[in-house]
Amino acid sequence: MIEACGLSKYYGDFTAVRDVSFSVPRGQVCAFLGPNGAGKSTTMKLLTGYLAPTAGTARIAGHDVFTNRLEAAARLGYLPENGPLYADMTPLSLLRFFGQARGMRGAALRERIDAVVAQCFLHEVLEKSISKLSKGYRQRVGMAQVLLHEPDVLIMDEPTTGLDPNQIREVRNLIRTLGATKTILLSTHILQEVEAVADRVVMINSGRVVFDGPPAGLLEHGPTFDEAFYALTGHGRSGEPPPRASDGLPAPEVDHA
Repeated sequence: MIEACGLSKYYGDFTAVRDVSFSVPRGQVCAFLGPNGAGKSTTMKLLTGYLAPTAGTARIAGHDVFTNRLEAAARLGYLPENGPLYADMTPLSLLRFFGQARGMRGAALRERIDAVVAQCFLHEVLEKSISKLSKGYRQRVGMAQVLLHEPDVLIMDEPTTGLDPNQIREVRNLIRTLGATKTILLSTHILQEVEAVADRVVMINSGRVVFDGPPAGLLEHGPTFDEAFYALTGHGRSGEPPPRASDGLPAPEVDHA
């Protein structure tokens, strides 16, 4: 349902992502880990079509996100970190707007709005201006918008950022529930989140995949998740600087997005 095939992204002489390949099947929750600057957000933007790759391909539910953009987008829900919202709207008006933009009308749209409002616990703020909502509530509005069209694939960048412990618990429960029928790739810095929701971990460092396996497999690299994370990504163990586009790779191409 999610396929990264040799994805690379160059910015001049700097390589943000280099030859990243992995796939995520239906019904799996995959945690996407790495230190700041490792290339997580870039990879997610490549998978969702927000950036064009210098090399490689990305597919959502079998659709190439660049040659079949609309088909891929119809199957995909993408929640970027601190995703942009229209601050002068209410959650209700925003959900109506996005639903109509996706061709939803009448009773079908009302039913989906009711469903995502319940899933994301938005009843108390439904008629408030988004500009007046807390960061946690804005994050939940973004998640409701992502779920509105019932996508098969969810890609979420730090979905629990800004939430209090009770809200984090609610979102984790929602992710586990959704993961039974959907394919989920979520980026997180919270290693406890990996234990709580993930079936699988893909970890990148300096733009390359350094681990791909079940969460328990991380403990082969250290006695705790924290120690394993450092062993796989810490500067003392990485052994090489971030790759450059000139390191035996083709010259960068101009984005075609």
